[in-house]
Amino acid sequence: MILRRLSLIRLGLLRLGLPAILAVGLIVALPARGDAHDIPSSVTVLAFVRPQGRTLRLVMRVPLEAMRDVNFPFTGPGYLDLHAAAPLMNGAAKVWLADEVTMYENDRRLPEPAIVATQVSLPSDRSFAEYSTALSHATGAPLPESTQIVWNQAMLDVVLEYPIQSDSSRFSIDPAFARLGVRTTTVLRFLPARGAERAFEYVGDPGLIHLAPHWYQSALRFVHLGFDHILSGIDHLLFIFCLVIPFRKIRPLVAIISSFTVAHSITLIASALGFAPSALWFPPLIEALIALSIVYMALENIVGAKLERRWMIAFGFGLVHGFGFSFALRESMQFAGAHLATSLVSFNVGVELGQLLLIAVAVPVLNWAFAHAVEERMGTIILSAIVAHTAWHWMIDRGTVLMQYRFQMPVFDAAFAAGAMRALMLALIVGAAGWGLFELYGRLGRPSAAARSRTAQ
Repeated sequence: MILRRLSLIRLGLLRLGLPAILAVGLIVALPARGDAHDIPSSVTVLAFVRPQGRTLRLVMRVPLEAMRDVNFPFTGPGYLDLHAAAPLMNGAAKVWLADEVTMYENDRRLPEPAIVATQVSLPSDRSFAEYSTALSHATGAPLPESTQIVWNQAMLDVVLEYPIQSDSSRFSIDPAFARLGVRTTTVLRFLPARGAERAFEYVGDPGLIHLAPHWYQSALRFVHLGFDHILSGIDHLLFIFCLVIPFRKIRPLVAIISSFTVAHSITLIASALGFAPSALWFPPLIEALIALSIVYMALENIVGAKLERRWMIAFGFGLVHGFGFSFALRESMQFAGAHLATSLVSFNVGVELGQLLLIAVAVPVLNWAFAHAVEERMGTIILSAIVAHTAWHWMIDRGTVLMQYRFQMPVFDAAFAAGAMRALMLALIVGAAGWGLFELYGRLGRPSAAARSRTAQ
């Protein structure tokens, strides 16, 4: 009986194992193909845009492994089968590149492009250093079929052409290449028919890019950018919220918010013009100081804030927050075109609009809450304690990051002297602005002559 049961178990195991053995054998025996499902962790797209005559040409280089859902055939230990893969290249270029980019001429959408060339390139090829060599290589003779190139190391060069009215028009591009990888970086170079070359470098999908924008296009873009930045930056919002919790009347709000605005405008513009330190530790230092400013402001609300001191503190910490705003602006200045000053002012306008929106919402809500839900002093303490607790953790975390950077004594050379001169100029500007605000608020705080005469009577 026991022997019979053992025989049945052995037979069952063989039946279960046979399909698995056959499956493994088929996997080994079938010819290997590229994995069409893995998303590359990092992808770099190189692109040139060049209008010439009645044609706008877009020349691109993309890693072949970013062309997912395309089973590129390969041979041996993983070499791309260039002969068998050639018919698949146009389809891959259309699905992953041509269909994902939209070009505009004078704000008019251009028709679908023609794919005039596709070319597989070695990763060591350096032809995309210049437009002329990139175009010549992409439209030139293909690699010999005997070339041994690992399929997921190969590059795909593509040339797209759009019909246009004139190469003197203003062109825009809306690329959507973010899905090529987990992190997609695009290096785009625009070569206008007349004028200097413009270079762009961005991560993900930047939206519509005006390659040679009008001033109002730059202004609208940067107003939107500043507005989004202030509303998405929870640390800046909490700081402004702490500023206005104890002071919700028009006159104190004007004094406090204008001080903060003047201060962060100075350092924002100074940083954009290159006056800020370029050391790697500077951004994490500013982030830690922003968290510290929130903690300090919340604690001052708890112990009791005074207007005479609040506007000066807002000015001091506004200088720090301005550097924080500049970090968001720095990578976007490439989209300003020839309108640097307009873009700086527009970004600042967007920041101010975001601040005003927060104040317009926060002040009525606080007034209602202090009138109907909780006594004002108790509400101020509770809200400020919650904010202080949150910002304290930010300060600890950011301070930990800051301590990972190595601080070295500066080298006293010409570069140090130039940096010191820039810092001195910035200090003079800050001092002049602070003195001007002090005089202004001092005069506003003094009673008028008519009021003094009435008091004397």
